[in-house]
Amino acid sequence: MKTPRSILVVVTLRIGDVLLATPLIRSLRLAWPKAEIDALVFEHTEGVLPNNPDIRRVITVAGRPGLWKHLGLAANLLRRYDLAVTTLMGDRPILYTWLSGKVRLGMLDGSSKQRWKQYLLSDWAMFDNLGTHTVLMNLKLADLLGIDRSYKVVVSWNSSDEDRVAVALPFDIRSEAFAVLHTHPKFPYKMWRQDEWVKLAQWLMDNDIRPVLSGGNLPDELTYIDQIFRSMPSGTVNMAGKLSLAESAFLVSRAKYFVGPDTALTHVAAALGTPTIALFGPSNPVKWGPWPKNHTEDRNPYCIRGTQRVGNVVLLQGEGDCVPCMQEGCEQHIASLSDCLQNLPAARVVEALREFSTAE
Repeated sequence: MKTPRSILVVVTLRIGDVLLATPLIRSLRLAWPKAEIDALVFEHTEGVLPNNPDIRRVITVAGRPGLWKHLGLAANLLRRYDLAVTTLMGDRPILYTWLSGKVRLGMLDGSSKQRWKQYLLSDWAMFDNLGTHTVLMNLKLADLLGIDRSYKVVVSWNSSDEDRVAVALPFDIRSEAFAVLHTHPKFPYKMWRQDEWVKLAQWLMDNDIRPVLSGGNLPDELTYIDQIFRSMPSGTVNMAGKLSLAESAFLVSRAKYFVGPDTALTHVAAALGTPTIALFGPSNPVKWGPWPKNHTEDRNPYCIRGTQRVGNVVLLQGEGDCVPCMQEGCEQHIASLSDCLQNLPAARVVEALREFSTAE
């Protein structure tokens, strides 16, 4: 195609989807260094994009916008971009892409019920929700454009973020060993047991590694993390609700270890090269395993079953013949828990951390 001067990347879903679209955005930037690249995302998912050097502007839209706001957005998007691409195959992202771009690329599964979307797109890639990692799935759009793939998950911050973290912490980040523990995923079916987090924190403290808790600022999340914090050994630091995502990324980049469930900050830790333990239960590791730093091969980093190490990441999978079931908890709704994670002992996490330590 003709060299685009303006590009829109549409990722209107969750924050992890936005982060894992950054290799595609980096591919576009490397192919067309002078192009102005914007991203359209849902409100409250843009936290992974500030300071991203590949993006000119981040446009946000509410998950449920009113009619007039939606019409205003549509008017502002209408054919403003030489190229618009979406990593998603939902109705809204496809329509945003159709509105925005003179050339329009997206994802479809080839089913008859989605055939109408084919007429809205200039070209499309076949979507695979089971057997292809999200990063590789997104990069199929680079293939459609005939540009080289970049596999780098881009995480950025600035010097002000570093200064704020240094001031907020009650210890010297430059000289003291610490581990970041991210105890609260968005959904209960990804949760690990509170008492096992406490056991892990005690092991870290016994080995002169300070536990630092990370988390967002939603009331329920803060309450949950505070409950765990109250049972943790003296010296544990609770930073939940005190840092932006960019500031949290800087914190994680300086950590000796990171431990967390299938959530956005776990992807951040993996991308930054921090030794990362990712706690996986019902989630599909082939599709959603954290992309390790410097993984530049055109193949999935992880298999569907079993605990496995790839680069700086140990994907620690819960046990059970049903794992991964790819369901939302054992009761198959997002508020239910998953036995494979609830029965995962802290001793397995400690064993994985020891393997990292041995390799250092």
